[in-house]
Amino acid sequence: MPHVQVEGLSKRYGSIKALEDINLEIRDKEYVSIIGPSGCGKSTLIKCMAGIVRPDEGQIFVDNQPMREVPIQRRSIGYVFQEVTLFPNMKILENVSYGPRVQGQTPQSTRTLVNELLNLIKLLDRAESFPSELSGGAQQKVAVARALASGSTLLLLDEPFGALDAKVRAELRYEVRKMTSDLGLTVLHVTHDQEEAMSISDRVVVMKGGRIIEDGVPLELYLHPGKIFTANFLGEANFLDAEVIGLTQAGSVVRLGKAHLQTVDKSGRVGQTVVIAIRPEFISIGKGTPDENCLTGRVVSIRFMGHAVRYEVEVEGVRTINVEHPLCLGELEIDLREEVALRVSPPDVMVYSVPGEGLENELQLE
Repeated sequence: MPHVQVEGLSKRYGSIKALEDINLEIRDKEYVSIIGPSGCGKSTLIKCMAGIVRPDEGQIFVDNQPMREVPIQRRSIGYVFQEVTLFPNMKILENVSYGPRVQGQTPQSTRTLVNELLNLIKLLDRAESFPSELSGGAQQKVAVARALASGSTLLLLDEPFGALDAKVRAELRYEVRKMTSDLGLTVLHVTHDQEEAMSISDRVVVMKGGRIIEDGVPLELYLHPGKIFTANFLGEANFLDAEVIGLTQAGSVVRLGKAHLQTVDKSGRVGQTVVIAIRPEFISIGKGTPDENCLTGRVVSIRFMGHAVRYEVEVEGVRTINVEHPLCLGELEIDLREEVALRVSPPDVMVYSVPGEGLENELQLE
């Protein structure tokens, strides 16, 4: 089974650096997703791995074998595009069997393999249908089966569900994840959908401006992102200017406006200006007397979000803070312009150094 190593990969288009010194390891049977804003280089990276794009510098190794000079057809890599690329004049059976037939496998072994794959994606009964007779989701499942029919154990998915509607996309990603897991495949999945990447991956790689910003296990990246950009791109957060005013055994104390918050961060120094990030769902909102680790403010907006109610709270000396209250915890009797207390636990206060180019520039997605 394949182990992938990317070393010092760079690609330029004129003055544009699509990739810059990319180093990445993908372990055998690991499902890795690459996410980032449009133009960050994630599709260029996966196309370099497939052999569609030739890098200017660096090397890609699959099981310690250099791939740079290996033609596309000899890389034994399955590739699935965002756009469905089935042969429209071929039936589903013929589409899936295309690879084995080109490789010279016997008709009997080819039919056995294709039947197994169509059964796996639950489309064996549609073997004699043409692609146009299937839904978009079913067509993309056939595209995955065709990629697997060539015997590839390394599967590259280039935003394969991007053209599908939200409900079909959510269902299909779990089906494909289970299928690749059952088959023991190594997968690199490029997507712009943060929820998709977080829900199905063993590891998530975050890219920006042709570089890898950071990578890690989805839950750790969400709860403890090392970079401000990651905290912003994976979900949502309130980013607030603060000052370190004290150090305790538990961490540091920061001041926001008139309020003080305890954090578990131990890297700061007294007097340092920092940026803190707090996710809206980790803030508790209610009435009552303020206590420790609490901000007070006035509600300026209330919006129903389906699973939660979103409050915008104006805090004196601080930017407006967004709070999400899950409806599973019950409705709150809070009205517009009402005074409220916002409570947050110290571990949920993420502390960062002020970016050299400024917070707004660091948060930009382009």
